[in-house]
Amino acid sequence: MNRNKYNVVVCGGGTAGVASAYIAAKKGLNTLLVEKSDVLGGSITQGLVIPCMKVNTENINTEFIEDLKIFADKYNARITYNDSNEYWFNPELLKIVLDDMLKTVKCDVLFSTEPISVNFDVLFNLQLEHKSLSLYIETEYIVDATANGKIFKLLNYNFQEKNEKKQATSLRFLLSNVDLSQLSDWLLNIDSDRDVTTSARIDNNVHLSTAYTWDNSKNWALAPIFNAAIDNDDLEYDDTAYFQIFTVATMPNTLAFNCPRIILDDNEDILDPFVYSKALKQGRERIYRLYNFVKKYFKGCENSFISHISDTLGIRETYRVKGKYTYTKEDIISARKFDNIAFTCNYPIDIHSNNKDEDILEFTNHTYYVPIETLISADNDNLYGVGRIISADFEAQAAIRTQISCFSMGEAAAKDIYKKTKESF
Repeated sequence: MNRNKYNVVVCGGGTAGVASAYIAAKKGLNTLLVEKSDVLGGSITQGLVIPCMKVNTENINTEFIEDLKIFADKYNARITYNDSNEYWFNPELLKIVLDDMLKTVKCDVLFSTEPISVNFDVLFNLQLEHKSLSLYIETEYIVDATANGKIFKLLNYNFQEKNEKKQATSLRFLLSNVDLSQLSDWLLNIDSDRDVTTSARIDNNVHLSTAYTWDNSKNWALAPIFNAAIDNDDLEYDDTAYFQIFTVATMPNTLAFNCPRIILDDNEDILDPFVYSKALKQGRERIYRLYNFVKKYFKGCENSFISHISDTLGIRETYRVKGKYTYTKEDIISARKFDNIAFTCNYPIDIHSNNKDEDILEFTNHTYYVPIETLISADNDNLYGVGRIISADFEAQAAIRTQISCFSMGEAAAKDIYKKTKESF
């Protein structure tokens, strides 16, 4: 195998990128996956974004998802919650699962490697850097799954205009040695709203979920507990902006926290290195307060301990690339049909704000359709942008940025590349 020339190079091994590389290699394309960290999986493995939120895929570009479930079951890295959500993954085991998947389809993978320059003249000429070592690669196609559109930037290609409002950032963590039976009974007694608080016994283990936010749009059952913690100086007010917990697949007595929310000023850009660093420190400070809060106020958490803090911030939106088509909120509302559907979704428009009572969760109550043209650069037919950089307006991106959609958009890009390579012969 020529390790200097590939049919396709996927830059970024997160949810969209790993799906794209897997499907491209499975289709027989000579594929290289380049990942800047030491693990695949991005938001799931490094960011602890679990479980994957369920969406209606209509079985369009779901080959990767179905294979992922099979491989996850091989490693006991998944459960199905309440007979509905099949995507409750174990984030640590999924690191091993994804390695195995890429190995099985003979996809080359480079860890601790980043693109540092690229130009295009019939083929892409890509310079990669691993530690202090440079590698030079030629490829027919590139899939940019870098979350911030790094390949688009290096080529000086077009992006969408930035939105004045921003999605809030978070930093997740895991809490272990929790008595989940006691916690479940306590939560179910406090909160009768089964759209918020649920519990189930799966494989003789208790699994549960619950939530609270500072917004006044809902009468949260946990509100008196959070208010008491503020009054007792156990929490700061901003710590209560968003709180959500889930159990973790095949990790008994452990909770995953979809919080804390990082509160930034409206003029602060999370990609500014000083702001990013400030956000990490703020997140870890809030984690420690939330940890002590649940130990004191939540039944079953008295002997718990922090077992893992996310390796990366949970950033929902930064740059969005300019594709051949820009998907819009109006497309979602109208459920507009397209000739070449990349994936389908029915997830609500979900905007997390830095400001109280400005969160948006707008349900459409129908499935909508996203075309392949949202994944193809407006500047180059051989460059694809997948993941949170998808060509969409701010509101539409807030609905289609979920992990299941990212799996499908990565797969759609790989299949479109495969189709083009076959047509060229």
